[in-house]
Amino acid sequence: MAADSDPESEVFEITDFTTASEWERFISKIEEVLNDWKLIGISSGKPLEKGVYTTGAWEEKSDEISFADFRFSITHHYLVQEPSDKDGKEELVEDALPLPMQDLLCMNNDFPPRAHCLVRWYGLREFVVIAPAANNDAVLSESKCNLLLSSISIALGNTGCQVPLFVQIHHKWRRMYVGECQGPGVRTDFEMVHLRKVPNQYIHLSGLLDIFKSKIGCPLTPLPPVSMAIRLTYVLQDWQQYFWPQQPPDIDALVGGEVGGLEFGKLPFGACEDPISELHLATTWPHLTEGIIVDNDVYSDLDPIQAPQWSVRVRKADNPQCLLGDFLTEFFKLCRRKESTDEILGRSAFEEEGKEVADITHALSKLTEPAPVPIHKLSVTNMVHSAKKKIRKHRGVDESPLNNEVLNTILLFLFPDAADKLADGFESRTSTSAGNNPPPENEDYNLFSQFKSAPSDSLTYKLALCLCMINFYHGGVKGVAHLWQEFVLEMRYRWENNYLIPGLANGPPDLRCCLLHQKLQMLNCCIERKKARDEGKRASVSDRSPGGTSGDAGKGADHSGDNPDKEKEVGKSWESWSDSEEEFFECLSDTEDLKGNGQENGKKGGAKEGNKEPANLKPEGRLHPHGKLMLLHPGEPLYIPITQEPAPMTEDLLEEQSEVLAKLGTSAEGAHLRARMQSACLLSDMESFKAANPGCCLEDFVRWYSPRDYIEEEVVDEKGNIVIKGELSARMKIPSNMWVEAWETAKPVPARRQKRLFDDTREAEKVLHYLAVQKPADLARHLLPCIIHAAVLKVKEEEALEDISSVKKIIKQIISHSSKVLRFPNPEDKKLEEIIAQIMSVEAIIARARSLKAKFGVEKCENEEEKEDLQRFVNCLLEQPEVSVIGAGRGPAGSIIHKLFVNAQRVSAVPPLDEELRRSGSSEERRLNTGAVSDFPPPTGREVILRTTVPRPAPYSKPLPQRMYSVLTKEDFRLAGAFSADTTFF
Repeated sequence: MAADSDPESEVFEITDFTTASEWERFISKIEEVLNDWKLIGISSGKPLEKGVYTTGAWEEKSDEISFADFRFSITHHYLVQEPSDKDGKEELVEDALPLPMQDLLCMNNDFPPRAHCLVRWYGLREFVVIAPAANNDAVLSESKCNLLLSSISIALGNTGCQVPLFVQIHHKWRRMYVGECQGPGVRTDFEMVHLRKVPNQYIHLSGLLDIFKSKIGCPLTPLPPVSMAIRLTYVLQDWQQYFWPQQPPDIDALVGGEVGGLEFGKLPFGACEDPISELHLATTWPHLTEGIIVDNDVYSDLDPIQAPQWSVRVRKADNPQCLLGDFLTEFFKLCRRKESTDEILGRSAFEEEGKEVADITHALSKLTEPAPVPIHKLSVTNMVHSAKKKIRKHRGVDESPLNNEVLNTILLFLFPDAADKLADGFESRTSTSAGNNPPPENEDYNLFSQFKSAPSDSLTYKLALCLCMINFYHGGVKGVAHLWQEFVLEMRYRWENNYLIPGLANGPPDLRCCLLHQKLQMLNCCIERKKARDEGKRASVSDRSPGGTSGDAGKGADHSGDNPDKEKEVGKSWESWSDSEEEFFECLSDTEDLKGNGQENGKKGGAKEGNKEPANLKPEGRLHPHGKLMLLHPGEPLYIPITQEPAPMTEDLLEEQSEVLAKLGTSAEGAHLRARMQSACLLSDMESFKAANPGCCLEDFVRWYSPRDYIEEEVVDEKGNIVIKGELSARMKIPSNMWVEAWETAKPVPARRQKRLFDDTREAEKVLHYLAVQKPADLARHLLPCIIHAAVLKVKEEEALEDISSVKKIIKQIISHSSKVLRFPNPEDKKLEEIIAQIMSVEAIIARARSLKAKFGVEKCENEEEKEDLQRFVNCLLEQPEVSVIGAGRGPAGSIIHKLFVNAQRVSAVPPLDEELRRSGSSEERRLNTGAVSDFPPPTGREVILRTTVPRPAPYSKPLPQRMYSVLTKEDFRLAGAFSADTTFF
């Protein structure tokens, strides 16, 4: 000891030579991971079923370990299987080979189409891989490789793990692995050779058998037979052009404006290029024994036509160009544009000559100055419209993004009623359209409510499709801006001339639709009100004064109170009052001599027709009696009054209104003001009710308007008779009740003489302004739900022709996803791109199905059974990585595939014309040369699996499985061998 030799030393040191080294720690970590994953001990399992490597589920677990400062990832790959009865298994077979060694000889899962490379090379159901953690790290030196192999060998021996353990060496792209598997008294070494250049002696089966036998080194003579599985893969790339069914659009015709063959309102569909780039035919001989066939550099028995098994896989083109996908993508790009319509079309388009500008600037002064001409002809809207009409005159034909033929075709498609327009602009024209008819009640039609788009027969939907087509074919964003400008001008024209907009459902704006559709519906409501009012004016003037002047006809409207049922004949005759009369009616004093007469402020020097009778003696604005109800006090029949309809609202107006009401706060004053704002419609109805029922009381109104607030009960009077007594509900009796206040302030004024609840002039101008200021990007945002809606309908329509089950599922996912994203305003671009990508993927799948159907001649097949088999085969090709060909080369699909290869070989064998002319030799020689062409090209890949069971390393050793896999391609040669040896008797 150091202390004994040096008594003066105060430090007592012990050098421990048993401290673990980095290598030992690394081995210990491997053992810990194997223990954590419960891979210790005998592995058991049932024999593998055929095809389970493809159909079964594979899972993996990963961890990280390190050797000093070099990090490795350790991953356990395994096929998920049902748990088996382990105890019974151990009792039955005590000295059974480890499961991986049994898998080496299993022939049920050779050449799996989709699996880890080690599964394909060795046929294993479970294994562990240790690889450098970083992608750019690699184990390159031989000494490090041997050190890692020693580590896994010790770890397997210490733990008794029977799962094969591999180490990845060299660069990752080479996929080089070495490994080991240990069992009781047996060991399997996994080795690999990877070469760029193929040695000539290994191109054929004979050379591979030689290397396999030499590697085994079996001392027995004769050698046990070697079983072989061989697969040759042939690639077909030249499909021939006539096999591609998609007719690409005639771009020149579209750009040139020849729109005869172009259908607006329909989206295109299909791939512009063949979405199937290659067909891989794998011909397999699954069970061959050595000596049955010959395959060397001189002769080969491996004829693909004679192969007992054929399987096919298709290589799909990466992101094939598809028409519908291109339309959606280009339209979505519009959403990111920043320019306004003015900037795109140029300021010059909106500059007018001085005369016209002067007319516009003096429009208001002409309204205020006395003029002998009728005032209605100098309205501001007329002046603006007449100015905007000049735009087309000043813009040259060459400057217009859309030529007249295309523009007129689109406008006639959008506005079919325009074809009926007469020369006289004031003449009536048809305003009915498919949109005004009751919609068909089916799932596809009602998609608009899920997508918040517009019905598929509506003007908005058609406009979206036209803009999408123009954006793609006719000038891009400039064409979109041009059409939108024309559309806005058409809207203003229809508003000014009382022409209803076609393709819109009647009634108030449908809040299930997009905001642009709601705006157009609001404009239609305004046109409808204005049209009814103008027609009422003309009818009233013609009835009252046949000799009236044209100037008076514009403003005069007499609704005499002599006939109490006048409104029933004319309809809602309050709409017959002109804009100015209603706007200024509230400014007049509330005198009774105005009641029952048409107000004629517009007439110059016109005398009032007086009816001075008190209000309570002259009922007005009656619609019809209310059943058997009687007024409580006079005892006369209770009449339902003609009332104003509530103002229609779009969602942005509702949002504005709710914000205004919310800003009033929670104070008593704010609550009172909020209640008054919300009771405008109630006050109007009360005034109409009072005018129709003179002498009525609040209880009468409540009985009609809100029956639940009038409580009736049976009571016994003084004479003992049972009578019904009624009173207002508790909420109606609350002090300062809004209903009571409104009733007290309400005057008996019929609806036709009230201030309008819905000012159609103002609302129409607001809508027209909203439309005019929309940028192409805003427009694209509004209409994108319609385009997605149309694309989904198109995809569903095309899928119905093909009947592909996987596509049906994807379409349901698209609808579900889109309804979640589009339901809210301003969806994220990323989510919209995901929807478009999903639609594009469906289009590509359907295009692939059609391409395969055309190539395999499904439609031309006359035999129904064969046709069904081919259809099933094509569907499987779309959904499965690899499909077996029933009947191999002699079945219906096999014979078609054979013909495809034969045709491709013939085409490739025919030289170009100039080369043919230059070539020397007689015609007979050329015929002999072309006749020697084989039906199939040289195989692109050759895969061979050799198996046998022999004792190694000594003749008295236990017979163990030996396996070697070989793959040969144009630039790659790989040998993967698993060689087992007896560690007890050697």
